[in-house]
Amino acid sequence: MSTAVTPQEIGTKMGAMGYLPVALFGAIMALSSLAVAWRMAHTYFGAPQWIGEFTGYMAMLGFVGLVVGYAVKMWSSFELVKAEFNHPIAGSLFGTPLISLLLLPILLAEISLPLARIVWVLGTVGMTLFAWMIVHRWMSVQLQVEHTAPAWIIPVVGMINVPLAVPMLHFQSIHGVMIFSLAVGLFFAIPLFTMIFSRLMFQAPMPTTLQPSLMIVVAPFAVGFSSYVTTIGQIDAFAEALLMLMLFLLAVVIGRLWSLAGCCPFRVAWWSVSFPLASSASAAMRYAAYEQNEYANGIALFLLTLASSVILGLLARTLLGILRGELRALTGDLTAH
Repeated sequence: MSTAVTPQEIGTKMGAMGYLPVALFGAIMALSSLAVAWRMAHTYFGAPQWIGEFTGYMAMLGFVGLVVGYAVKMWSSFELVKAEFNHPIAGSLFGTPLISLLLLPILLAEISLPLARIVWVLGTVGMTLFAWMIVHRWMSVQLQVEHTAPAWIIPVVGMINVPLAVPMLHFQSIHGVMIFSLAVGLFFAIPLFTMIFSRLMFQAPMPTTLQPSLMIVVAPFAVGFSSYVTTIGQIDAFAEALLMLMLFLLAVVIGRLWSLAGCCPFRVAWWSVSFPLASSASAAMRYAAYEQNEYANGIALFLLTLASSVILGLLARTLLGILRGELRALTGDLTAH
């Protein structure tokens, strides 16, 4: 299946917002999760309330802006959107706007509960259909080993985001939906993680542009912890195991990315590190409130500081690049690999 767009095709098909990648919705995921983490920090540690509220409004406004921008891209450069969607790696990133729809209701519920419920239903239905379609594609098309990438986690394992907003939405009798989403997400996390780890061990190194996406392997355990606790209603041994796995993988991946940051130029793909960090901070905050000791508190505050610093830096660099007209260079060709 050849879906890469050649430079000649780009020259003829590129229209308004043609370089806008769907991967940028990952920034909305990160800002939403970071806002939740700061809200918990306000509750548990007395952190300033305005930080969580401001971050939440940035996530909501950013989502509206990206939806408008990507709609323009679909209208003016539909062939590029099709190529992006059909690509074995970049196509998985179309789960990012759907996950955003699952996280934003956490923030919207205090503003408008009916709107939050509508957004969550759209996200849940869309995420379920997208997960089904991607699994069907994997079973129907012969993929190449070199296409195995952390982004594959997003379409199906992204289902574990479904339960997170449910307590704020006050839905009745949807516990089965929460269990279904959690089961699908955690079940597929195991083989996908194994495939990605095998690819890293036995195949050639991933292209530099995809290296930041290694942080995505942390997300199933970070979000899995929060989603499991939300669904079950308590922190048990399995939940603690998910959190400990999150911390171990976080330490491993941060070590790899630390050296990468000094040698590789900034690209939009670097946003791949943001949501796993923010969701890790949220999970650590949730655990600190349960454990209530100085070690858990220290880890939670460290991860919140790290996630906030990284996301602030990514946001500043991305906005600067957009103002300089560098979106094409910062995006790169996501369908080239």
